[in-house]
Amino acid sequence: MTEKQPAPGVSRDERISDEGLLRLEAQLKRGSKISQSVLSQWIKRYGDAARKMLKQYDQYREEYEKDKL
Repeated sequence: MTEKQPAPGVSRDERISDEGLLRLEAQLKRGSKISQSVLSQWIKRYGDAARKMLKQYDQYREEYEKDKL
């Protein structure tokens, strides 16, 4: 009997995709309270697409652009 090898996790390219932005938008539509540090990470990962979405939902702050909150 052979041991089953563990499958690798989701690749970074697959995590940083349009699907991720759809999840962010769903949270924003629900009015979920998202911390500043998490929103900053979205901007760091998704760049202009996340900025645009946060502005659309009036959640964007310039402080999110800084590395230290």
